[in-house]
Amino acid sequence: MNLQDKVIIVTGSSRGIGKEIAIQLAKNGAKVIVNYSKGKVEAKDTVDTIHNNGGIAYAFKADVSKRDEVTQLFDSAIECYGKIDVLVNNAGILIPKLLKDNSQEDFTRQFEINVRGIFNTLQEADSKLADNGNIINLSSSTVKLMFPAYALYSASKAAVEQMTRVFSKEIGRGISVNAIAPGATETEMFLNGKSQEFIDRLKGMNAFNRLAKPLDIAKVVLFLASSDSKWVSGQVIGANGALV
Repeated sequence: MNLQDKVIIVTGSSRGIGKEIAIQLAKNGAKVIVNYSKGKVEAKDTVDTIHNNGGIAYAFKADVSKRDEVTQLFDSAIECYGKIDVLVNNAGILIPKLLKDNSQEDFTRQFEINVRGIFNTLQEADSKLADNGNIINLSSSTVKLMFPAYALYSASKAAVEQMTRVFSKEIGRGISVNAIAPGATETEMFLNGKSQEFIDRLKGMNAFNRLAKPLDIAKVVLFLASSDSKWVSGQVIGANGALV
């Protein structure tokens, strides 16, 4: 994909899928803002990897659930590069518990980051994203599954998908808005606390008998961030190897 000189914010890109997305965007010519909330060392590693590959990037700390910090994130990107062409909303958390075992804090944390975080960035993008830009929100294929212990996480991602559909018709200015719904992917967040038996069962649920690599997801984001995807908008694209 040709992303030469496009300025792209990737939220939650200090590790996992977000890190790979940031690296691949930079490899294809983009100037990347690596957003993080806690992983300063990991964010620096992402930026260093991009620089070592000849790319352009810098890290910016911002908690997407806090509107003032999101405003600072966008303003910093514009101050540094003069514009923002693409927003990739990757930041999110997962607290896998049976519905009955979730605390009020568990509910609040997941919806504050997974839903309010995207609400905040979309509000900023409405006036600060460049004309003919692209927005990619990260959902999850668990929205279409009935995995025990994923009720709140899946509900938060279902909200992301509906905001994607509606906002795609609201923002205008030639801006496309889509969501990508990864399936089971080999990241620290996903693998944490899961038994090998459960992981093997997940592998057997898709058409390729493996978990996705972060690169598999990043390649779809590359397309959605490019001008080649402009006629695709308001869609949720499942990147899950025929899991659902």
